[in-house]
Amino acid sequence: MSTTTNYPFQNTSLPLEERVNDLVSRFTLEEKVNLMIQYQAAVERLGVKAYKHGTEAAHGMAWLGEATGYPQPIGLGCTWDTELMQRIGDAIGDEARGFYKRNPEINGLTLWAPTVDMERDPRWGRTEEAYGEDPVLAGKLASALVQGIQGDHPKYLKAVATLKHFIANNNEVGRGDQSVSIDPRNMREYYLKAFEIPFKEGGAQSMMTAYNAINGVPANLSPDVNGIVKQEWGMDGFVVSDAFDVSGTVRDHGYLETHKEAVARSVKEGGIDSLTDDGELMKQSLREALEEGLLAESDLDVALRNTFRVRFRLGEFDPEEGNPYAAIDESVILAPEHAKLSREAAGKAVVMLKNEGGMLPLQADQLKKVAVIGPLGGTVYRDWYSGSLPYAVTPLQGIQEKLKGTGGKTTFAGGTDRVKLKAKQSGRYVQVQDGEQAALAATGEAADQAAVFEMTDWGWDSQTIIAEGNGKYLTTDDRIVKASADQIWEWFTKEVFLVRPSEEGAEQVTFSTWNDTPVTVGENGELLVGSGSAEETANEINVAGAASVSGGEEEAITADVFEVETVTDKFQAAKEAAGDADLAVVFVGNHPLINGKETIDRPDITLAASQEQLIKEVLSVNPNTIVVVVGSYPYALNWVDEHVPAVLYTTHAGQEIGNAVADVLFGDVNPAGRLNMTWYKSVDQLPEFMDYDVIQGGRTYQYFEGNVLYPFGHGLSYSSFRYDGLSLDKNSVKADQDREVSITVRVTNTSDVAGEEVVQLYGHAEQSRVKRPLKQLLAFRRVQIQPGETAEVNFTLPLSELAIWDVTRERFCIEQGTYTFMAGASSSVLPVSAALDVQGEVIPPRDLKQPVKAVNYDTYEGVLIGECREGGSAVEVKGQSGWIAFADAEFGEGADSVKLQAASPTAGSAEIRLQSPDGPLAGRVELKAGGAQDWNDYTAELNGVSGRQDVYVILNGSVSLSTIQFQ
Repeated sequence: MSTTTNYPFQNTSLPLEERVNDLVSRFTLEEKVNLMIQYQAAVERLGVKAYKHGTEAAHGMAWLGEATGYPQPIGLGCTWDTELMQRIGDAIGDEARGFYKRNPEINGLTLWAPTVDMERDPRWGRTEEAYGEDPVLAGKLASALVQGIQGDHPKYLKAVATLKHFIANNNEVGRGDQSVSIDPRNMREYYLKAFEIPFKEGGAQSMMTAYNAINGVPANLSPDVNGIVKQEWGMDGFVVSDAFDVSGTVRDHGYLETHKEAVARSVKEGGIDSLTDDGELMKQSLREALEEGLLAESDLDVALRNTFRVRFRLGEFDPEEGNPYAAIDESVILAPEHAKLSREAAGKAVVMLKNEGGMLPLQADQLKKVAVIGPLGGTVYRDWYSGSLPYAVTPLQGIQEKLKGTGGKTTFAGGTDRVKLKAKQSGRYVQVQDGEQAALAATGEAADQAAVFEMTDWGWDSQTIIAEGNGKYLTTDDRIVKASADQIWEWFTKEVFLVRPSEEGAEQVTFSTWNDTPVTVGENGELLVGSGSAEETANEINVAGAASVSGGEEEAITADVFEVETVTDKFQAAKEAAGDADLAVVFVGNHPLINGKETIDRPDITLAASQEQLIKEVLSVNPNTIVVVVGSYPYALNWVDEHVPAVLYTTHAGQEIGNAVADVLFGDVNPAGRLNMTWYKSVDQLPEFMDYDVIQGGRTYQYFEGNVLYPFGHGLSYSSFRYDGLSLDKNSVKADQDREVSITVRVTNTSDVAGEEVVQLYGHAEQSRVKRPLKQLLAFRRVQIQPGETAEVNFTLPLSELAIWDVTRERFCIEQGTYTFMAGASSSVLPVSAALDVQGEVIPPRDLKQPVKAVNYDTYEGVLIGECREGGSAVEVKGQSGWIAFADAEFGEGADSVKLQAASPTAGSAEIRLQSPDGPLAGRVELKAGGAQDWNDYTAELNGVSGRQDVYVILNGSVSLSTIQFQ
C-alpha cells in the first residue's frame, strides 16, 4: 500500500463489516462517484488500487490472450456432472488469478460467469451460453462452477462469480428495448429458481442484470433485485448492470428521459452497485443526481459497501501471506493439468443420440480407410466468449491419431465448394490484388488464371468465402471487399456474405455483406460495398448489435450479378471420399458467430439445407455413415435420425474437441452426456418466440405434451443399465414437520463395459389446485458403475422442492396429496417409481373480497403483463380483447359490487362473467379514455355472484387492470 497510516480497515483482526464500513466512510463524495463504475479509480491516499469489475469466463478466461478453453456452457450442461463443474471452476479461478498477477488493473478477479438464464426456447441466439431448460439442472451446475471459481476458504475468495443475466433474458432481437411478460408462478417456479440455487448453495458473490424489461420495467430497475435477491435470498455481494444498459434505460427502452434519473433509480430501486457503462457519462450523471437530490451520499455508501465487501474478501487489503490464493501466479495459465481437464470435459459433454446395431464404438485395427467429411471436420472454431486457443486439435486430427500405427488412413472432404467468380456484366473474373483487395481482373483473363475461392454454406443465405491464394477470409471495411481476415471473430461477423440466386438462375448470384448491403463492381473493377462511400461500422460491443447503412441512396443500390463456376463440387467430392472408405464420419453443425449468436436469434432449428444434403449424398454411397453434430444448440435432425445409423452431438468444445470426439468414437471414452434441452422435431411444436409462459404455453419437457425428436435427459452409452427399484425411507410425511425425504435408486450395469450412468430423479404431483408439470427434475447424479455392479444412489430431497407458488396467498405452498417419484435414464425413460403421501396444505378458496392483484390470475387469454407505476404490475390487453380468470372463489351469501383499478388510453370496458369467458354476465364497467398510466378506480353493481364461483374478467379495448375487489 502507498499509505503508512494505520486505519481500522487495515486491521485484519477486526470484523469484515467493520473494516468495510471504515474504508467507505473515508472516501470523499467525488471518490465515491469514481468508484461507482466498472473501472474503479485508485484512491492512493488510502492505498486503494484501481480495479476492474468484469472479466469474461463463461468456459475459460476470455479476451485476455491464450487461456485454457472448455466446452461451451451448453456442452458443460450436457455433462450433468457437478463434480466436474467444480473442478473446471477451480481451474478457471486459478487462471483468473494468474492473469490478475500479470496485470491487476486490467485483469480483475470479478468473472462474468456463469450464465444461468433459462433456455425455454432453442431459437435463442445465445443458447450456447447457458446450461439448459431446467432450473434444477442449470442451478446445480452453475452452483458447482461458482464454488470452484470462488474457492472453499472460509475467509478469502479465489475469484468472484457473477451470475447473469437477471432475469428472463432468452431473446436477442429486441433485447434492449422489449419487455417480457412473466406471471408470478412462472417467475417463482421457473425463472427465479435457477438463480436461487447458485446464490443459496453456491454462495455466488455477484450478479448482472439483463438488457430486457420484465413486465414493463427495465431489468436494471427491477425491485426483485433488492426484494428477492438481496433481502429474501440474503445475497451480500454486489450487482452490476450489463454493458451500456443504464444509459439504455433512456436510449433504448425510452423508459426515462434523463441519465441522472437512470443512474439514481438503478442504484436506489434496482439495487445496482456497479455501473457497467460509459464511465464519464455515468459519473457526470451521478453528480447531477446527487446535486438534485435524486440520490443521497448514503445510497452510494450502500453500493460501495457491497463492492468493497467483496474486494476485501479477495484479499486486496490484507497481507498476502495469509491469503492462500495470493501466491497463484502466471504459471497456472495453460497448465498441463488444465489441458487434460479440457479433454476430459469435452469427452464427458459428448451425447450419443443414436447407435443402431452397435455401430459404435469403432475398432481402429479393423478400419483401412475412414472418410472425414464436412465443414466442422477439419477446423476448430471459437465463440465470442472464448479465449484465444493455445492450440487446436481438429476432429480430423483426432481420428488420424487413433488410426496411427494401425495402417488405417483417412481422406478428407470439407463439404465446401471451390469456385471461380465472374462478373456477368464484364465477363471478368474476381482476383485478389496486392495480396488482399478483391477486384476484377484488369483484362479478360482466361478462366484457368482466375482466383479460386472456397465457399462454405452455413444456411439461410449465409456463406463464408476463403481466397485460396492467401488462405484468408473475404471481409469488408464496409467500403470494399478484401481477403484479409485470418479468422471469424469480431462483434459484427463481417466475414459473412449473403449469397442469393439472381433472377437468371442458381449459378448466377448476388452478394450482400453482413448487414445486407449489396456488393457492386466499381469503375476500376474493385468490389465495393454499396457505393463504397459508407463509413466503417466500428466493431465494438453495443446493446442492439444490429447495424445498417443509412440513407436512401445506399438502399436503392442493386447488387451486381456474378456467375459461379464450380471447380470442385462439395457433394461430388464428398461422395468420392466416402465411396471406397470403410466408414464415413460427417461433421455438421454451426459456426458460433453465424445465424445465431449474441444479438442474433436463430432463423430455424434445422441444419443448414446444404449440410443435410451433404449427409444424404454421403449415405447414398456408404451406408456405414456416422454423423457428428458440432453445434451451439439443439437441432431438428428428423431425416438424420431416421436414416443414419449412428449420431453424436457435441458443442464447440475448444482446443481438445478433436481428441474428445475421437475418444468417444473409438471407445476410449464411454459416452454419458445427456441432453440438457428438449430436441423438438420442428419450430411448429414451439409457441410464439416471445411467449415466456412455460406453463400455459406448454414449453420444455415439464409441460410439452407432443412427441419430440430427443427428450430432455436423453443420451446413450456403450454400457447397458437396469434400474432395480426406487425406495423411500417413509411412505408419508407431514410437510410442516419433516422437511426432507430420503430416496434410494438401485442401478445395475448389465454389460461387460464399465460406464457412467446419469441417474435422473423426477417428481409429479398427482393432485393439485393448478396445472403442475407432467414431470420435473428434482435431483440427478452421474455415477461410475463397473460391469455387473449394482450402485445404490441416494438422494436427500427437501420437501420444499415439491412446493408451488400459491398466487392466492402469494407464498410457496406444499399441497396435500400424493407425489410420485420416478427415476431413470431420461425424462422419457423412467422405469422405477414410488409414491409419497404428503400431509401438506389444502389451498383454501379465493377471497376476492380482499383486494387482489390482477396478475395473480389462474389462467388467461389475450393479455400480457405490464407495469402499474402506482405500484406493482398490471394485466394488459394484447389485442382488442382478453380475459383473466380467478378459480374457486368463495363469495358466501354474495357480492353486490366490484371495484377495479384500471387504465386505458382509449375508451374500453370490463365485464365480470361467471363459469367461463362466455358465461353469465354479472356486471360491466365502462372505462374512460386517458393515459396508459392514468389509473382510476371504477365500481359496478353485480348480479348473481354468490357461493363458490370461477370468475372471469373480460377486458375490451386497450385496457390495463391492476387490482380487483368484490364488495
